[in-house]
Amino acid sequence: MKNFYNLTKKELLQEKEKLQKQYNNYLKQNLNLDMSRGKPCKQQLDLSNDMLNINDYISNDNIDLRNYGILDGIKEAKQFFGNLLDINEDNIIIGGNSTLNMIYDVIARLYMFGYMDNTPWCNLEKVKFLCPVPGYDRHFDILEKFSFEMINIPIIENGINMDIVEDLCKNDESIKGIICVPLYSNPTGTCYSKETVERLAKMETKAKDFKIFWDNAYAIHYVYEKVELYNIFKACEKYNTQDRILYFFSTSKINFPGGGVSLLAGSDNTIKDTLKHLSKQTIGYDKINQLRTVKFLKNKENTLKFMDKHANILKPKFDIVLNTLEENFSNNPILKWEKPKGGYFVAVDTLEGLAKKVVVMCKELGVTLTDAGSTYPKKQDPKDSNIRIAPSFPSLEELQEAINIFCLCVKIATIDKFLL
Repeated sequence: MKNFYNLTKKELLQEKEKLQKQYNNYLKQNLNLDMSRGKPCKQQLDLSNDMLNINDYISNDNIDLRNYGILDGIKEAKQFFGNLLDINEDNIIIGGNSTLNMIYDVIARLYMFGYMDNTPWCNLEKVKFLCPVPGYDRHFDILEKFSFEMINIPIIENGINMDIVEDLCKNDESIKGIICVPLYSNPTGTCYSKETVERLAKMETKAKDFKIFWDNAYAIHYVYEKVELYNIFKACEKYNTQDRILYFFSTSKINFPGGGVSLLAGSDNTIKDTLKHLSKQTIGYDKINQLRTVKFLKNKENTLKFMDKHANILKPKFDIVLNTLEENFSNNPILKWEKPKGGYFVAVDTLEGLAKKVVVMCKELGVTLTDAGSTYPKKQDPKDSNIRIAPSFPSLEELQEAINIFCLCVKIATIDKFLL
């Protein structure tokens, strides 16, 4: 692969002419390929089909789960998730299929009612949140919905830039929280180190009601390597900061995204405060699905073996993306990326100012990517460089075609930039 930095203007024009012919050929094919969202493919969904044949509705303690009640979730589910995630089962509330819904509800309750005796956020002049970037677009959408000011925090190799986080939190009372995907982060695949977790737990915060939204969405979604995340509850117990944790997890990408089970975990005070409000919102979530999920997954050991099946489906897809990027750009440093150990995404960075152009070009050729800028609050990537690639949903053949087109568009957009 030619290094564009070493080419003359004439050579760049010749390369552009060759690449443009490939682009024009793709234009004629009317392709429809999707790498925009981290959706499980049909093969992954089929892994859980037997779950639909589980018709039990009587709990171990002989409660008929078809009826009302059990606001915080059935005992079997709390025990299962407590063991899976190393969390005290008494500090877990089981929800519906959507972690995002639970996050939204928690923010809404803090906004309207405050945390325990603290002032409701709606009565404050300003509320600020720290946002690791590049990050999860739907997190940012929720924060924007409540008109919170979002502060970009750079993601680094071992998590986030904690020097910036600590400095901001100890000096600004209006900073009320940080929202994180701490393991196999969306979209970078970053895994937070023990040091990062400990610093989050022990750092000084001027806001007494500061919250860590710990969205551990990919806790067991390894692809290349199983990484153990340091337990934030144990870290906070050490520094007596348990009340700042709001821990979220779901089975949405383990079984069926449309029929998963989610959870919120927190301190004794957090659970008590949450149930006080939740009891006015619902009589209880889908208990039959909670039991069905536990019956299907059985225990931690069986669940991790089940996740091996997901990894075996995902790994060839990640291989296609990463190998193709390597083939096209290893000697042509116009694109940067990291190999994730797990999760659902590969994050890439074009040269500054090219991400939006590349996404539009791909769309013209029938390849849908997440909108450029989506990995930043208000969809404003200051460098217009980050693009999130989601390999999971397309077939292997479709994915190879899509990533080939992506590489082609990056090259053409980069040459155009060089020729300006």
